[in-house]
Amino acid sequence: MSIFRKRHKAASLSIAVPVSGTILDISDVPDLVFAGKHMGPGFAVDPTSGEFVSPIDGVVTLIAPTLHAVGLKADNGAEVLVHIGIDTVQLKGEGFTAHVKDGDTVSTGDPLLSVDLDAVKPRVPSMISPVVITNASDFTISERSNDPASVLSVTAG
Repeated sequence: MSIFRKRHKAASLSIAVPVSGTILDISDVPDLVFAGKHMGPGFAVDPTSGEFVSPIDGVVTLIAPTLHAVGLKADNGAEVLVHIGIDTVQLKGEGFTAHVKDGDTVSTGDPLLSVDLDAVKPRVPSMISPVVITNASDFTISERSNDPASVLSVTAG
């Protein structure tokens, strides 16, 4: 194996589901910004749990003050946004609990946020939660799979 191939393989990233639920195509998100891929390509999950975990190994780059979104950066440079529900920003953090802060290093499966679905769900249009690669132009993105451990593969170059 050449040095290039080793480096190329190391630059690949699998993105797992951040929450238990049904995996959906990004175009199924009931928000035109996400469905139209204006934030980037990705997938969505209709959650059956309120426990959101990291879909990648990386560093927390953003915890929205309203706790409705988490930004992560992987070692290969991919920037992943986990956005919890639609219009949840209006709740100003009510029903959300953060388990990480900006700058924390996380591994796939580490807790990010907890959401009280019983309290939040009736107050928003949808709990469908997009997961997008915000700097996708720097990467090759695989087709979406239904494997919760690797819904998307993101490769540098």
